[in-house]
Amino acid sequence: MARQTTSLTATQVKEAKPKDKEYYLVDGQGLKLRIKPNGSKSWLLNYLKPISKKRTNLSLGMYPDLSLANARKEAVKARELLVQNIDPKEHRDTQRVAQAAALKHTLQNVAAQWFDIKKHSISHDHGVDIWRSLELHAFPTLGNTPVSEITAPKVINAIRPIEAQGKLDTVKRVNQRLNEIMDYAVNIGLIHANPISGIKAAFKIATKQNNPALTPKELPELMATLSHSNTKMVTKFLIEWQLHTMVRPNEAAGTRWDEIDFNKQIWIIPPSRMKKKKEHRVPLTPQSLAILEAIKPISGHREYVFPADRNPKKGVNSQTANAALKRMGFKDRSTAHGLRSLASTTLNEQGFDSDVIEAALAHVDTDKVRGVYNRTDYLERRRKVMHWWSEHIEQASIGSLSVTGFKTLKVVGS
Repeated sequence: MARQTTSLTATQVKEAKPKDKEYYLVDGQGLKLRIKPNGSKSWLLNYLKPISKKRTNLSLGMYPDLSLANARKEAVKARELLVQNIDPKEHRDTQRVAQAAALKHTLQNVAAQWFDIKKHSISHDHGVDIWRSLELHAFPTLGNTPVSEITAPKVINAIRPIEAQGKLDTVKRVNQRLNEIMDYAVNIGLIHANPISGIKAAFKIATKQNNPALTPKELPELMATLSHSNTKMVTKFLIEWQLHTMVRPNEAAGTRWDEIDFNKQIWIIPPSRMKKKKEHRVPLTPQSLAILEAIKPISGHREYVFPADRNPKKGVNSQTANAALKRMGFKDRSTAHGLRSLASTTLNEQGFDSDVIEAALAHVDTDKVRGVYNRTDYLERRRKVMHWWSEHIEQASIGSLSVTGFKTLKVVGS
């Protein structure tokens, strides 16, 4: 006849005293209370492992943190797993590993891993912009969420406030970046599929707008306005430098003295600072060299040609020229990036070779087959184009004092 065990009472559990040796109080169906000589009490469930049929103990928790009633509930849960041939101890260990992995692989942590790879294929400024957008619009609400728990509704709810502000371009960029992160999570085996791949359909689409740019005939107005404005001198130098060299705003703002080869009259922008991660050589004209000579007393002893006002050890912000143009009255008429369009339009109208112009703008050939065979940067041919462009700018400055000091140069034929 099977031996019957009398169930424990809460009083028995509470009043159980330690002895010289460890001993047990049995509640029944494998549940027992272990009392150690130091007075600690813990609940154990003794059971047969489903596969090996060996007896083992499952620790349920300490008394009094886990009461008798709750210990019985935990024992019931474990026995329900045993009925399904699931080892409760192995099941718990698996869950703990999964929970630890989930805490480790939060969206922000996975984003950091993704960004560590991403940053090698983009410019520094673009990288700063990417991470800043995630800090502002994704991490506050989603950063601590495990990627395994990221869902389309959660991300849509996080981005919806940006849409409500009418910042549709920001919505698009944040959506793209979050999708890249989730695709990365799929690729490294953290999740099986990207649950937010289709969320762009939940938002309004931004109308594509090109950077506004002045027309060629408005160049004299730009030079006159720049000359007579109360814009800081370093910013004036920066705007003219960008105009003459035809580079992007961030490339101009980050110009360093060690990138300038005065002997060869060339500015070499390293791949790390270029949008397409390819070195760009810019022929320097007498006018652009004059800008460098003019600013030397201000920054010649520093790393950056155009030092920041508050921290001269750093270069000016990439938006400095843009902000100055707005203050000068060119808002909605031209951006700093639009100066490149102004140069491109003018040079194309003058009949210069379009391939040479594209090389001057550091554009990558969109025709991949053509691009494989067309590897030249047309440096010597660009020198002629750049000289014409600089002299054209100076011609447009007649009547205004350009920071270069060249005021009466004539336009050279193409």
